[in-house]
Amino acid sequence: MTTDPVAPSPVDAPPPTPPAGAPDLPSAPPEAIPEAIPEAIPEAALEAAPEATPPVAVRSEEGPAEPPARAPRRTRPVLLLVSGLVLGTVAGGGAGYAVQANRPPTPLPPVQVALPAYPAGALDPAVAAAAAPTPLAIDGDLRKLLLTAPSGSTAWGDYPDIPSWITAGELAEHAGKTADFFKRLNNRGFRRAVEVDWKQGDLKVRVSLIQFTADRAPEATSQVRGRTLEPFAPEANGGYEVDSRASYWAETTEAFYGADAVAQRGTVLMEVKVFGTRPVSPEVVKDLAKRQWERLV
Repeated sequence: MTTDPVAPSPVDAPPPTPPAGAPDLPSAPPEAIPEAIPEAIPEAALEAAPEATPPVAVRSEEGPAEPPARAPRRTRPVLLLVSGLVLGTVAGGGAGYAVQANRPPTPLPPVQVALPAYPAGALDPAVAAAAAPTPLAIDGDLRKLLLTAPSGSTAWGDYPDIPSWITAGELAEHAGKTADFFKRLNNRGFRRAVEVDWKQGDLKVRVSLIQFTADRAPEATSQVRGRTLEPFAPEANGGYEVDSRASYWAETTEAFYGADAVAQRGTVLMEVKVFGTRPVSPEVVKDLAKRQWERLV
């Protein structure tokens, strides 16, 4: 019976014979032989190894080893282009600055110009006076134009019993519709106002002077027009009226009878109001209105 020779297994095969001149390496048992090439080989063995010996490839049971990743290549054309743009910009700016610096300075225009000239001529005083704005008929301290409280009278609550300045808000508080009256005053060019109040017997008196701006003087006149008034003075631009029916103070049940006089001179509106527990005599309101009007003219 013929028996074919059996090839020795890698485990039973003898270790390869080291090349001549190589140092003796200690033999290791088959179980200690690693599956991969050691990471480091002694330098003496590398020097003694022949140059023509190709590297030995070791097969791993885990499969073929992946090739190492290649480092990305730099985009040299882009770097060159950016460098060219930067150098071109710097060079262009330097060249422009050099050109501008070598140019002669531009002279500035003169600061002072010729003044306008007017033909000489004689000034007519009458023409100049007619062209000038008309002065206000009443100006200055309005408190000096108010009547003063008569002797024997007393203060009427918190109201001023001597001529005093008051605001548009304080004027609006005297009216029944405070918010509407306040808006109407400011929309009609309210400028300033003065007032004096006093109480004498069963009568309460309030005298006010309200001035509007010069361009809104007709607003003062509108307070006089449209009312049926009896004149208290022939030359007065206004009149008076007396209530025959009783009214009531705000938020109270206290009744009163009223009488008032109104007149306008220039930008100033004059108001005289009298309140009593019984109908007011027309002579009382006429006398107060006439005396206050005479202080305005």
